[in-house]
Amino acid sequence: MVSGTSSVKVREILAAADAGGFAVPAFNYSDIWDFLAIVQAAEELEAPIFISSNQQVVTDIGIELTGAFGAAAIAKARIPLIHHLDHSNKVEICKAAVDNRYPSVMIDASARPLEENIAAVRQVVHYAHPQGVFVEGEVGRIKGMGVEGDYQGNDFLARVEDCERFVAESGVDSLAAGIGTAHGFYKGKPEIHFDLLEKINRAVKVPLVLHGGTGIPEEDVRRAIRGGINKVNVGTIIHCTYMNAVRKELIARGENPYTLDVMKPARAAVVPVVQQWIRVCMADGKARGLR
Repeated sequence: MVSGTSSVKVREILAAADAGGFAVPAFNYSDIWDFLAIVQAAEELEAPIFISSNQQVVTDIGIELTGAFGAAAIAKARIPLIHHLDHSNKVEICKAAVDNRYPSVMIDASARPLEENIAAVRQVVHYAHPQGVFVEGEVGRIKGMGVEGDYQGNDFLARVEDCERFVAESGVDSLAAGIGTAHGFYKGKPEIHFDLLEKINRAVKVPLVLHGGTGIPEEDVRRAIRGGINKVNVGTIIHCTYMNAVRKELIARGENPYTLDVMKPARAAVVPVVQQWIRVCMADGKARGLR
């Protein structure tokens, strides 16, 4: 059984974001140090957040360990903290996340035909919902290279009718729809299809998720929130800030540095980047009343 958060609570938090005109930011972590930085940043700004581990992180660290420190952080946090499995394309890993106290999981079967996507999400929903776990799915493609795969094609935009069918038939709790965003750093200005976002928002009655937040201008993020986005995913800028800070500390300290002397400054470097994104999403101070 999930510890500390349920799918009902996740829905309440996203509904509050929708009603309050802000989005709940979702930050990807790589290990315990950037995890701690993300939680610290959110607590200082009293912001509700998702904190997300992708499929590679849970595979390399072990989902039993990520699940355990996620559950411990939820129990200790002074803010609404939602530990989330991001972009898993395997039903079995989603089920393992449910078993290891993740309150929220994403099954990303968007690379498959729509019928297979729906079937995969339905499997996860049927397993997750009885244990109080929230399920996110995806229609269309998020461009660029990420740990979940490489997509460089032109057929990336979600179709409104596919989104309607997907939500109706899968039982999914939230939807990431392909509207032109990309993983990684953008080459040039992102081309977000705001008209498509607004059509999808009118067509479905579940919270909408914006993936590929890194590099999207603040005004476009806020325009997307006005258009119906309730959750904004940010990953690339977090791990790049983190690793660049580690490199800087290693160079500065030379041979044989002590682990904590390197990692604590690297953790500190992540905090203001997370807080900048919390403010972009207008989530600062929104934890009040949601605890």
